[in-house]
This record gives sequence, C-alpha cells and structure tokens, in this order.
Amino acid sequence: QVQVVESGGGLVQAGGSLRLSCTSSGLPFDQYNLGWFRQAPGKEREGVSLISSGCANTRYAASVKCRFTISRDNARKTLYLQMNSLNPEDTAMYYCAAGRSWGLSPQYFDHWGQGTQVTVSS
Repeated sequence: QVQVVESGGGLVQAGGSLRLSCTSSGLPFDQYNLGWFRQAPGKEREGVSLISSGCANTRYAASVKCRFTISRDNARKTLYLQMNSLNPEDTAMYYCAAGRSWGLSPQYFDHWGQGTQVTVSS
C-alpha cells in the first residue's frame, strides 16, 4: 500500500520561512517524479514545483520562482520544499505527490498525501 505523508506546515509571519517534508512508502521512490501542489480555499489545486526522479530537472510555478527550492533525498525517501520570503498569498494546503509523468499539473500524478497547512499572516 502506497503512503505519502507531508509535514512541516504551520503559521508564519510574512517574510518568514518554512521547510516542508514528504516521505513515502510502498513505491520505488527513486523511480518517481515528485511534486508539490497547493490549494487555497475556493481555488483549484495548483502546481508549485516538480523534481525529476534523478534530480536532474526541476520546475517552478512563476509565483514561487526564486523563493522556493525543491529537493529530494532518494536514500531517505524524502522530498523537501524550502519556502522563503513567504507572503499571505502562499497560504494554502500543501500536498506532495508522486507520478511517472512530467508536468506541473495534478493530472500527471498518481499518489497523493493528505496535505499540510501553511498559513502566512500579514
């Protein structure tokens, strides 16, 4: 059974930083592309960042480029998202996902976590 679990969310003031983590079990972690997505109340789920299975490629949404950094440790089966210079527009539930395809859209991902809440106060 595949499990994906996010952690690291919380409440932070504007300008602050958070690091999200995601661990998984039940799938060949190093063979999957991984992504971070977020969904704010009343909005569609949107792609934040992707990283390929071997770490060669990354991709970021324009709204987070140069503020967020995605990384992974395949030996630890863990995905990270370092978020700096947070602003209230970053407030959302953040989800980790694993998939075989490549694209900053939820349709390309098969396995999802339950999410971790990030709230940025002004």
